[in-house]
Amino acid sequence: MKLDAAKWRKRRGMARVLTALGAAEGLTRYVGGAVRDDLIGLPVSDVDLATRIKPDEVMARLQKARIKAVPTGIDHGTITAVSDGRAVEVTTLRRDVSTDGRRATIAFTDDWEEDAARRDFTINALSADPLSGELFDYFGGLADLEARRVRFIGDPLERIAEDHLRILRFFRFHAYYGEGNPDAEGLAAAIVARAGLAQLSRERVRMELMKLLLAPHAVGALAMMCEAGLLGPVLGGVPYLASFSNMVKLEAALGLGPDAARRLGALAVWIAEDAERLWQRLRLSNAEHDRLAALHGWWRTSPAMSERAARELIYGIGPEYFTERVLLAWARSEDDVRNEKWRSLATLPRRWTAPVFPIKAADFIERGVAKGPLLGAALERAERAWIAAGFPMERKALNDITNEAIGG
Repeated sequence: MKLDAAKWRKRRGMARVLTALGAAEGLTRYVGGAVRDDLIGLPVSDVDLATRIKPDEVMARLQKARIKAVPTGIDHGTITAVSDGRAVEVTTLRRDVSTDGRRATIAFTDDWEEDAARRDFTINALSADPLSGELFDYFGGLADLEARRVRFIGDPLERIAEDHLRILRFFRFHAYYGEGNPDAEGLAAAIVARAGLAQLSRERVRMELMKLLLAPHAVGALAMMCEAGLLGPVLGGVPYLASFSNMVKLEAALGLGPDAARRLGALAVWIAEDAERLWQRLRLSNAEHDRLAALHGWWRTSPAMSERAARELIYGIGPEYFTERVLLAWARSEDDVRNEKWRSLATLPRRWTAPVFPIKAADFIERGVAKGPLLGAALERAERAWIAAGFPMERKALNDITNEAIGG
């Protein structure tokens, strides 16, 4: 089996990098995800290169070829080459000297197999000659890829001890590339080593979890994590697997792309404090936190909600938050994805856009209302009356609302 080398050569700027780094002499190869994904017909986004050349010489060769070289992780052997506007990560072959479960002390090597041995799974240890397309497989990765099996290289407990994040990566890669039950030895090792999850930074856990939530087989992987007692500690609360599964189905039924924050809400948010806990526990962004916090009160949402009430809610919390609150209520109901009432409610923001409140402070000032607390109170009364009236935009209706607000 060979990689389709011609496909790779067509990438803009790649040929210049490969020439500079001696690919024709066997000094540099494609490695990792690009090789794996191409072999199973998935689109390849980022391309990583591994090289026998030491980092300082990599920098010098790239600069001599007038290719921008950025020392993004030079202490660990990684340099980003920017050729014709395209970035490629280049990493010198490495071996681990010591590890502590979070980070490794490395030494450089020129041995391809030694470098491959420090990777986590067999399907990630594949490499390929960029010119001939010849594949190099030191640990049975091709057979595992064909069998859709995610398997640790060597002893799973040793691999996890090197980096406890590999527990989460095991489930994430199974959710993307595996079929059926996870590898039994890998699963057993993840359970045995579960205490190591507590040593990981919240940022790293968030990164892995959010990627897992988007995986094609996320439902099965999360169910296995739950059965193994691993999901609850990651979330710090109760996982709602049925809601998560239903949300995945609803996204597909409504033509929505998979969204990690939305799926996290379905999986782990029931009450307001859940959003606050996840914000801190996973170091979510402020935007992600706001989306989860807006789910509070989802249980008040009903497919029998009048369109007028729905419009008021859209105006109050915004169309995105409205849709996600409706989807969560739908996912936790007993109604399936074909329910037309739920569908109509969830898609209302596609048919109706909330108008901008048309009454301004100047409308009150010209009527003699002074700036200050009285003006603010009058504006608030006017906005409430405008919403209750169904968002009228006619001048007479707006004048009446303004005058009544002054009187109030």
